[in-house]
Amino acid sequence: MDAALSSPIVKSFVAGSFSGTCSTLLFQPLDLVKTRVQLSINFGKTQGIVSVLTHVIEKDRLLGLWRGVVPSITRCVPGVGIYFASLHWLRTNFGTTDPHPVESLLMGATARSVAAVAVLPFTVIKTRYESGSFQYSSMTRALVITHQKEGLKGLYCGLGPTLMRDVPFSSLYLMFYTQLKKTLPEDMLQEKSLPLFHFLCGIMAGTMASVVTQPADVIKTHAQLNPSMYGNIRACALHVYQKDGLVGFWRGIIPRTLRRTLMASMAWTIYEQAMRHFCLKT
Repeated sequence: MDAALSSPIVKSFVAGSFSGTCSTLLFQPLDLVKTRVQLSINFGKTQGIVSVLTHVIEKDRLLGLWRGVVPSITRCVPGVGIYFASLHWLRTNFGTTDPHPVESLLMGATARSVAAVAVLPFTVIKTRYESGSFQYSSMTRALVITHQKEGLKGLYCGLGPTLMRDVPFSSLYLMFYTQLKKTLPEDMLQEKSLPLFHFLCGIMAGTMASVVTQPADVIKTHAQLNPSMYGNIRACALHVYQKDGLVGFWRGIIPRTLRRTLMASMAWTIYEQAMRHFCLKT
């Protein structure tokens, strides 16, 4: 047992899970707002960030902004842990000391693919919780009901759009993040300032990756909320376009970019510090 806990892979999983917990709790309201903004086109009247915030607070008070936080944590804690553990294993076995951008792209894509598939059922439930259109009494009940009504296909609905969103995001994020870290002058990399510089690198990397993958996130949201309506990604994309035009693919970009950027930045900053505490390289 002690040997397992001392494994670098286990330590990277623990570090990743801890970072995922902190960032998920803090930024859950942004994810809820993003989901509601994207979903609003189905009701014939698009909503902005302010109107969604006002409606949620009026209906469910301030705590309503954290609706879906349980499935979010259920998804993100093991998901982020699996991602960082997979990434650490890939870097240890196949990585180089000075990674080329293509190397970072491939490793980020592989690690995210493993994590995304592993926790997709929780991603589906999380999205449905946040939409306000599904009333589940608990996570377990939600998983059981979804499986009974829709089978495994329901629990894994939106897999294609999820991979289209998460794999490019993680691969681009890791590439940008790794390259940005290389640009930092040696005299700036002091012990006290490292977390700040890691956070700033994460902000820039997250912003660029979020913008590129925004249309896939919109498609993923609709595919997971209404799987019976869409036979494939193309049908879902066509529905968004017919309802809201090209602008529909950018609904929710502000809260999503804020959440993904800040969440990824915090997760990587905490992860880097935790790995330094474990005396492991990142």
